[in-house]
Amino acid sequence: MRRSTVFLSAAVLLLGATSCAGHAQGGSAPAPAASATLAGSSPSAPPRPESVQADELGQVPVLMYHQLSDHPASVYDRTPADFRTELERLARENYVAITAAEFTSGRIDIPAGTHPVVLTFDDSTNSQVRLDEKGDPAPDSALGILLDVAKAHPAFRARATFFVNGSAFSTTGTAKALGWLTRHNFEVGNHTLHHSNLATLDAAAVQEAIASEQAEITAVVPGAAVQSLALPYGAMPKPGSLAVAGGAGNVSYQHHGVYLVGSNPSRSPFDASFDPAAIPRIRSEAATGPEAAFGSTTWLDRLAANPADRYTSAGDPDHVTFPRAKAAKLAKSLQSRARPY
Repeated sequence: MRRSTVFLSAAVLLLGATSCAGHAQGGSAPAPAASATLAGSSPSAPPRPESVQADELGQVPVLMYHQLSDHPASVYDRTPADFRTELERLARENYVAITAAEFTSGRIDIPAGTHPVVLTFDDSTNSQVRLDEKGDPAPDSALGILLDVAKAHPAFRARATFFVNGSAFSTTGTAKALGWLTRHNFEVGNHTLHHSNLATLDAAAVQEAIASEQAEITAVVPGAAVQSLALPYGAMPKPGSLAVAGGAGNVSYQHHGVYLVGSNPSRSPFDASFDPAAIPRIRSEAATGPEAAFGSTTWLDRLAANPADRYTSAGDPDHVTFPRAKAAKLAKSLQSRARPY
């Protein structure tokens, strides 16, 4: 795969003041988690925004993973050790993992003073999800490592979105793997049935590629709400609106977020310039290498060095909190939820 430079110029989804509607095919967005705050504070009385330097108009890293391998063959591969190290870094730096659906829901519910990070996995490889004969995640799989890090750092949380293709996680079996993920608060997203380059297809073929994968997901997880799409190769269809909504046969789809193969953090979903139909992602990558300037280590270093640039939660998911100087960045539809300070 290669990094896409394709961005949609205008949003074709609207981020409302409340959570997005449920999937058109049935099912609804997961209920938000209970409101969370830092230890020692009450859910009804989060810390004062200035005490945690809250800024919910800051940038959010959306990280992209593919294959875990002890012998990486491309910039899209990471070793299991490198993957664990990156997750542990995120936990140390007070990031809280959320799903893509949570990110675009209009309500990000994480403790005051923490930062959201969206973990996404493309291509449904066996290195990502593999269950043993007892039905437990293999400890050397991405899922097993994520669960282990979250166990050691409970505030980080085990949350992620797996963008799947046909015959996902073949070693385990699609039904068994997707069933486990959905039962344990992970999101299953669409990556098209055959990993199709949507930019090369006509409108009917684009919709068939997306709808057929949704049909496979809902066949094994009845009622699943498929809310997020990752574009294979980062390639946008023409028109771009077909990535958001469409259908083929008796299957219709409606996505709340469309994810690119990008190279930078995303704007806050509350920012007036946020485009849910073209959300950039950051490839997980070391600090050195041919495209390290676009990778996760470089961007996490930048956000750590410039904390005022990143999204910091106020611990109050019913409002959007930010320094008063940034008021002009807030989406007009969210003015009623504004909590400047």
